[in-house]
Amino acid sequence: MAPPDARRGSWRDVWAGRATPFSLVPTDDPLFDRRLVLPDPLRSGQGRWIVLTYTLPARARPQRPLLRLLRAAGRRDSFVLPGLALGSARWLGYLPEDCEGIEIAAEPGFVLTRVGLRGSGSIFAEALLKRPGRAAAALRAGLARDERRWRDSLRGACAVTPLRRYPAWKAMRRSRSEPGEPASGAHIRLVLPAAFAQADAVARSVASLRAQTHRNWSLLVAWTEGAPPARPAGDPRVASAEWDPTVTLQDLCAGGDLFGLLRTGDILAPEALSLLAESAAAEAAEMIYADEETGGRRITPCLKPDWSPDLALVTGYVGAPALLAGAFLAGLPAAPVGAPEEAALALDLATATATRVVHLPRILCRRAPRMAAPADRAPRLDAYLRAAGSPARAARHEGRLDLHWPRPEPAPLASIVIPSRDRLDLIARVTEGVLGKTDYPSFELVIVDNGSMEPAVLALYERLRADPRVRIAPYPHPFNFSAMVNAGAQVARGDILVLLNNDVAVLRADWLDVLVAQAVRPEVGAVGAKLFYEDGRLQHAGVVVGLGGEAGHILRRRPADTPGHLDRLRVAHEVSGVTAACLAVAREKYRAVGGFDEETFPIDFNDIDFCLRLGARGWKTVWTPHAVLSHLESVSRGRPVGAARARFEREAAAFTERWRAVIRHDPFYHPALSLTTFGEELE
Repeated sequence: MAPPDARRGSWRDVWAGRATPFSLVPTDDPLFDRRLVLPDPLRSGQGRWIVLTYTLPARARPQRPLLRLLRAAGRRDSFVLPGLALGSARWLGYLPEDCEGIEIAAEPGFVLTRVGLRGSGSIFAEALLKRPGRAAAALRAGLARDERRWRDSLRGACAVTPLRRYPAWKAMRRSRSEPGEPASGAHIRLVLPAAFAQADAVARSVASLRAQTHRNWSLLVAWTEGAPPARPAGDPRVASAEWDPTVTLQDLCAGGDLFGLLRTGDILAPEALSLLAESAAAEAAEMIYADEETGGRRITPCLKPDWSPDLALVTGYVGAPALLAGAFLAGLPAAPVGAPEEAALALDLATATATRVVHLPRILCRRAPRMAAPADRAPRLDAYLRAAGSPARAARHEGRLDLHWPRPEPAPLASIVIPSRDRLDLIARVTEGVLGKTDYPSFELVIVDNGSMEPAVLALYERLRADPRVRIAPYPHPFNFSAMVNAGAQVARGDILVLLNNDVAVLRADWLDVLVAQAVRPEVGAVGAKLFYEDGRLQHAGVVVGLGGEAGHILRRRPADTPGHLDRLRVAHEVSGVTAACLAVAREKYRAVGGFDEETFPIDFNDIDFCLRLGARGWKTVWTPHAVLSHLESVSRGRPVGAARARFEREAAAFTERWRAVIRHDPFYHPALSLTTFGEELE
């Protein structure tokens, strides 16, 4: 038997499955408005796997497609498909024996380009080759007849690619130029500072500009040393001059509708300027940016979140390609640009004042990696913060730059609310940490007790009542986590509410200082902490909506020092949600959204729903790595089974119905990143 490479070209062809004819027909469903029709009956007596390859317009809303399997007895299974970072996307899914139909929901312009079919044997072989551990987990789940775990283990092995294998992933999703778009008419002004010794790299950047489908651009190559060469023959759009440190950014813009600063060697995709200009015009954007890939011999992707100003201030993640509206630039204070590095930093920090910022989630630029030293960015960042009247200051944490938000003086009263029942080992540990290991001058502890009966716990409560900082609030009703939190918030006296699980342990004395300093910011709603399992691995570093189905903890069970994509886990930044195992929020904001939804989400999803409702009111959620605690994660309740599992499924369905749009696009998690596994991986 000939190897696959000899017979079909490459292993990629094998993994894509046997191509099969298909058609998409409209349905009457307002959401799942397309039905996928295959030539063979779906109920074939055995399960099969399907591989879908599809495209979406770059300027479509960043909403991931949805797929729904119609199964016997009215059962429905829904899946969130990956979005695009390059020319196409691919999804691998399992079609069970009782599958009767396939429906798809997607943005206008969705094109299904190929359908492949595979057998379970081929899938298991691929899993063994790529991730033997997951293949073993799938085998165990299969023997236990756990279809969901079997399916998800195999998908996690075969459909998900680590970031380090980006070149192979990219090869299966080759980027292509978008069809020609109507000219936006915008004039794009670009400036490229360069040393004369970098002339070859400059030539590569200029060549990529000449290949642009958008023709209305001009480029100033500003040489920082050596005599500037003459303008290249035949292209009046390219000018050459010495870098002038006395001019302003407005001077460099030279009246352009859009302005961008390039770096030597930047190579733009042919459609980059066209897509950026069209999207900027359609959204009336003050700034627009897209994704990039960096590196020399080893290329890695930089898949950016939607606008995340806290993250942008400290990391400058926006990078390239990025364009600012000339009208926005004209309204900024005019100051000499100084050296090219200072100009780039000034432009980078200036973007923080933009309010209409658009992220185009496509990789449209390749550039050489460059790490800005915190010592260079910190003084400029401090000057910006002072000018903006912000109390924050640039600070270094373990060699990384971040924002330090000072605790207000006098310190506001913080009410720490802990729902609990029995479990002396848990409640004794958390109260000891709060009362004896917390360095914060003004707090109260409210324990909402759900009918504890253990004599040792009741004796502990008697001892705790002797501390004027402690109150025990009885909750003599069936367990409802949301209602218990609301009951504690109702009797709390503090301006800041801090929700804390009884299975949490204090690790650092400053944890409450850090949370309160973030929670008092006018623009911030909920604040979450960095939580570890007892073995020191990550338990909580923020929640991604859609991860694992509805919502999940990103990078859980990873090493404690995991930096995260774009180094996000080393700095405080915006996320869509944080866990109520440790969550701080101003009491007035808590009350403004009605607290936790105890009717719809009595047990699960209540914290993420709460964060999203805060976000809908304009208050962002922030996760900080500087408040550090340990969390056993639901050890006091265990995994849901039986009736509890049915209740979980009901709450999950309600969460999906309420927040489907965010499940399809968490703004702080790139649409090409996988929702299948809990790591930042490609799909």
